[in-house]
Amino acid sequence: MRENRLKAIWARGEAATNCWIASDSAYVAEAMAAQGWDSLTIDMQHGLIGVSEMHAMLAAVSASPVTPLVRVPWNEPGVIMKALDAGAYGVICPMINTREECERFVGACRYVPDGYRSVGPNRAILYAGGDYMKWANDVLLTFAMIETQESLDNLEGICATPGLDALLIGPSDLGLSLGGEPRLNQSDPVVMDAIDRILETARRHGLRTAIVNNGVDYSKQMIAKGFDLVTVTSDMGLVRAGFDLVREMND
Repeated sequence: MRENRLKAIWARGEAATNCWIASDSAYVAEAMAAQGWDSLTIDMQHGLIGVSEMHAMLAAVSASPVTPLVRVPWNEPGVIMKALDAGAYGVICPMINTREECERFVGACRYVPDGYRSVGPNRAILYAGGDYMKWANDVLLTFAMIETQESLDNLEGICATPGLDALLIGPSDLGLSLGGEPRLNQSDPVVMDAIDRILETARRHGLRTAIVNNGVDYSKQMIAKGFDLVTVTSDMGLVRAGFDLVREMND
């Protein structure tokens, strides 16, 4: 089965980079995959991406070594299985608040006996190889998003979920849930304390950690803090940066 680049990077003791894609364009996905990111996240939750667009975007990045991740809209097994059958090498599930929810998510990502994923990998075999069924449970990654006070209250149980690989912090929703601002690059002491707690708990349970950021400097700070995967920017973030340059030229 094709290697999961993120797992190989982590096995070397290194942190990995990610770019977020919200636009429903296979061309954008292909262009981003050519820029040297370790992984790309196709965002079906807040992006404009449906199942057909996701399939085309996953196909577009196949020629690159980038690890394709998909953030599904919600903890719904049908969409989770479609993302995996289409060739996603990791699934990010938003708003995981309890161990029960986490077990339902992880179970949808794993074949029997580790879960209840239905057999029909279709395009995944074209991408990953003919031995996909044998190795999929070991190679594919599961990311539970920690974004609320409720998830913090249930953090130990979530982290103890068999088959969970990583926690991904959503700083905007976490900040809002904790009474602060809904934004990336958090500096609020209350939110930062929660982030430190998530990191420490994940390490204790042998889980990897990821966080969504905006910009190189803050991403480097998060790597120094101990995160294994950092989202540095997004397709729309890069477009907005271009708008800023145009405004500077016109000032």
